[in-house]
Amino acid sequence: MTAVRILVSGEADDKAGHKYLSAIPGVEVVTYDPNDLTLTELQLAAEILMPPYRGSHRPYELVDQMPKLRMVQLLSAGVDEWRPYVPDHVTLASARGGHASSVSEWVLSAILAQLRHWPALVRFQDEHTWAHRRFDADTLAGKRVLIVGAGHIGSAVAEKLAAFDADSTLVASAARDGICAPSELPSLIGGHAVVVITAPLTNDTQGLVDAKFLAAMDDGALLVNAGRGQIVDTDALVVELQSGRLRAALDVTDPEPLPSDHPLWSCTGAIISPHSARTVPGTNRRCYAVAAEQIRAFLTGEVPSNVAR
Repeated sequence: MTAVRILVSGEADDKAGHKYLSAIPGVEVVTYDPNDLTLTELQLAAEILMPPYRGSHRPYELVDQMPKLRMVQLLSAGVDEWRPYVPDHVTLASARGGHASSVSEWVLSAILAQLRHWPALVRFQDEHTWAHRRFDADTLAGKRVLIVGAGHIGSAVAEKLAAFDADSTLVASAARDGICAPSELPSLIGGHAVVVITAPLTNDTQGLVDAKFLAAMDDGALLVNAGRGQIVDTDALVVELQSGRLRAALDVTDPEPLPSDHPLWSCTGAIISPHSARTVPGTNRRCYAVAAEQIRAFLTGEVPSNVAR
């Protein structure tokens, strides 16, 4: 029986994950350099493509060059970047679940940093200033937090918030036990001190957090975006931040990367990280473990749990 070839990045960051793929019965791991797409016939004959997570270059063009391609397995939690390039007859799956621990940890750290005014404290430290009464720290205990996106990451955020005595309201694409429906969202925005975005980018979520959404947030509320930059109307957010009415913690932006002259950089009420919430040791291995399970299910005729279509 001919082995099913998986075309996967051979970069150093990916080698630790190859063992999970090699453990799948009946597969052959074929590596390639995602920065040099002059591939051999053997590489292009692979049936499963695994693009790397890291790096700004996405080898979309490989999809049309691989005649036997049956599946594109991503290491990311979302599929929005790849969906336009993968034809309907090719299975597209994510590594949803592999990012929950690291991203939810970033969300919690961002909330605490803003409530405790760590950005201001660091500035005072740079100035060698003992600013004992020049900031108003707040507490997470007793706060209500609205989480838009109740998948693995959103659920992990809610679990971590509970340990700090904060109450979470979760909204997903469909209502279920303990989870609110999208139709309820307009009535939920007010009354929450923190709004966390962990939803994927879809037609329904693109531009969801617009001027009207932001206006409905309580004065002094904090917006945390760990989903996708395009979910938030950046211009509308800048207006709110410049007025001082809202604060924000952003791991993703629109545009991305954020240009050096963009006004968002100068908003003192915002902290920004460069789409790095998941970038901690061990995340890549967890994502490869999830991806391997998706591929294993696909090859046994099952529908992978993370399949996008």
